[in-house]
Amino acid sequence: MAVTVESKLPRLITALPGPQAKRVIEYDARFVSPSYTRDYPFVAKRGRGATIEDVDGNTFLDFAAGIAVCSTGHCHPRVVDAIQRQAAELIHMSGTDFYYESMPQLAERLARTAPGSEGKRVYFGNSGTEAVEAALKLARYATRRDKVIAFYGAFHGRTMGALSLTASKSAQRKGFGALLSGIEHIPYPYAYRCALGHSPETCGVEILEMLEREMFKRLFDPEEIAAIIIEPIQGEGGYVPAPAFFLQELQRICRQHGILLGVDEVQSGMGRTGKWWAHEHAAIEPDIICCAKGIASGMPLGAMIARESVMTWKPGAHASTFGGNPVCIAAALATLDLLENGYIENARRVGEHIFGRLADWTRRFKIIGDVRGRGLMIGIEIVRDQKTKEKGQELRNRILNLAFRKGLLLLGAGDTSLRLSPPLLIDEEQADFAVRTLEECIREVEKTT
Repeated sequence: MAVTVESKLPRLITALPGPQAKRVIEYDARFVSPSYTRDYPFVAKRGRGATIEDVDGNTFLDFAAGIAVCSTGHCHPRVVDAIQRQAAELIHMSGTDFYYESMPQLAERLARTAPGSEGKRVYFGNSGTEAVEAALKLARYATRRDKVIAFYGAFHGRTMGALSLTASKSAQRKGFGALLSGIEHIPYPYAYRCALGHSPETCGVEILEMLEREMFKRLFDPEEIAAIIIEPIQGEGGYVPAPAFFLQELQRICRQHGILLGVDEVQSGMGRTGKWWAHEHAAIEPDIICCAKGIASGMPLGAMIARESVMTWKPGAHASTFGGNPVCIAAALATLDLLENGYIENARRVGEHIFGRLADWTRRFKIIGDVRGRGLMIGIEIVRDQKTKEKGQELRNRILNLAFRKGLLLLGAGDTSLRLSPPLLIDEEQADFAVRTLEECIREVEKTT
């Protein structure tokens, strides 16, 4: 096995990007789809825990985790061992046509994490967008209704059905023609930018009223609506949490009208917020849960969890050749063990530590508009002016690049936010380094504004 990085903190030995990184970037530009977005020139080679090494031997602290995927860190020994053992025994046979014992084992464990007394069933795919596609199909199948409501700012994936729900950036939809019919969007309760000036405790009241008093009367009769699908914390939309009361009222409305409530926990689930699911913070019991990303520590796996009374579709109604691949399931089972045995609690504890360090940032820094999130799902919104809340996308992008050149890997979210989504195993020393580095970057950018 290749020697992996051992340092807990960054160690930079070349200018960035280094010579090997430049070579790979030029190679990539010749043959790889130009549709991919890259924020800065990082070329990964190997990783261990919360650190990752590039092709030139530079070591970085990873607060992106492969878009919140590497929940147990890079190449956790228990996950690697599970993958290797399974790959040596059986790689594929297709759970669509045959049986694996590990498939119901993982399904049972995932079902147990979902709130509510009713039994759950689980469908396996390969990604978050496939989990959302499955949820769309199941909602229509189970209710015999065809309308679905989603939210502005939402990101649910890029395949055509999931893209029809997505309303994050127009570039994600531009050029693809007519999308799935019967889908409408309503505003998300974005407290920091609440148009009516509400607090986080009340932002969204008018949205709920609009849903019941306007949309139900003028656009869709509620008896035609199969599902309302929401991210409890918007991911690509800017790491924006929905107020607890909003999710609770949304559940009440859905139950009143026989509408299924679906939650997209692809980015916010699997312990990232300090609980298995972000919606648990609001004490709701959705009908459908979509998950992926952190479920298998980097292996491609997605899952849709639904109440037994909802998942009633017949054989052949939906399936996936590779979904629930035995190697991916082995990685997921090892991941769940690690999450249950300390990493979820660590996400809560270290998340609270970071929020404590960021508590006064809107007072200390003139370009910080808002700090929000839960656990290790933290959004920092960058603005040009705190009073007008003018968006600071260019400032945000400069911070991302400065952080990279100081050894900290971050991603943006939404129009103007930084996202902190490290592996759930980080400790306070690594958290403090990330906070100090961000402080340095923000001060440097503020000097030029």
